Amino acid sequence: MLTDRPIFVVGCPRSGTTMLQLMLHAHPRIALPPENRFVLPAYQRRHELGDLRDPANRRDLARWFATTPQFADLGLDEQHMIDAVIGAPPTLGSAIGTVFRLYAERFGKPRWGDKRPAYLRHLPELLRMFPDAQIVNIMRDGRDCVASLKEAPWAPADFGCLVDSWARAADASLRAARRYGPDTYHLVRYEDLVEEPEAHLRALCRFLGEDYDAAMARPQEVAALAVPDYKSWHTRTRQSVTTTRVCSWRQRLSAAEIERCEAVFGDRLALFGYRTMTGAAPTPADRVARARLAVRDRLGPMRGVARDAGAVLRHRRRGPVVPARLTSGQLAR
Repeated sequence: MLTDRPIFVVGCPRSGTTMLQLMLHAHPRIALPPENRFVLPAYQRRHELGDLRDPANRRDLARWFATTPQFADLGLDEQHMIDAVIGAPPTLGSAIGTVFRLYAERFGKPRWGDKRPAYLRHLPELLRMFPDAQIVNIMRDGRDCVASLKEAPWAPADFGCLVDSWARAADASLRAARRYGPDTYHLVRYEDLVEEPEAHLRALCRFLGEDYDAAMARPQEVAALAVPDYKSWHTRTRQSVTTTRVCSWRQRLSAAEIERCEAVFGDRLALFGYRTMTGAAPTPADRVARARLAVRDRLGPMRGVARDAGAVLRHRRRGPVVPARLTSGQLAR
C-alpha cells in the first residue's frame, strides 16, 4: 500500500543533504523543496500565533510565511498559498505542511517533505509537528564536512565553530539512532551513497516504502529545478554523482586542522566507520567543552517545555494545536 508520510532530510551542513534532497526529488512520487526559513521559527513563536481555529490567524500566519527569506524559491503563488493555509486544518503542522504539499503539487507528486541540516538537532519538535514523518539522516566524514564548511561563504570564521558543528551533528545522529525506530529513522553515509548510489538508494526506498527509480541516481538532472542559482556553494549538484570529494580533507585541511578535528571528534569518527590519522587526543578543555555542548543539546527539549510554560503565562493562553492533520498517519493519531 502506498504511503503519504512526509520525508525530512537532515545532517550536518555540507554533508550531502542537498544531493540527497535532489535524489529524492528525482523520484516520481516525491518532491522536496529548496531550503526555507519558516519551519523552526514558526514553531518557536507558536504562542504568538493565536488560536488557529480562527481563519484570520491562519491568514496572518500564511502572510508571514510569504515574508520569510527564501519563500520565493518555492515558486508558489502567494495568494494561492494563503488561501490554502486558511482552508487547511487549524494546526501549526497543517499550515506548514500545506506549503510543502503545494510545492509537491507543482510537480504532480503526492509525497512532500523538506530538507534542512538544522532539523537534525530539532527532531523532537519536527516530529511533534509531523508525527508520522520519516527522517533520513546523511552522515559524512567530519573532516570533509569541516573542510567544506571552511570554504562556504556563509560559514563562521572561527575554525573551532566548524569543528563543533560536526561534533554536535554526530551526537544528534547518535541520539536519534537510539531514540527512533527503523520505521522512522534511516542513516546513510555519504561515502557509501556516492560509491554505490543504486544499492543505497534501493535501501532508502525500502525504508520509505517506495519503488526505486533509476532517475534517483541522476540528481543533477533536477538540480536546476530545486536548487536556486544564487546558491553558488551548491554548483556541484549540477554534476554527476562522484567519489572525487571523498577524503578530500587530506588536501583541503592543514596538518594542524586535521589534528584539531581528530582531537575533538575522533572517537565519533570511529563510531561511524571512519579511520583517524593522527591519534590526537582531546585536551581537558576539549572534554569540558564537549560535555557542555552535549548537556546543552540533550537538555534542549526540556528547555522547550519550560519555555512553553513561560509563554503560556506571558500570553495567558496555550499555543495552537501543533500536530499536522494532512496525511493518513497524522489523522490516525
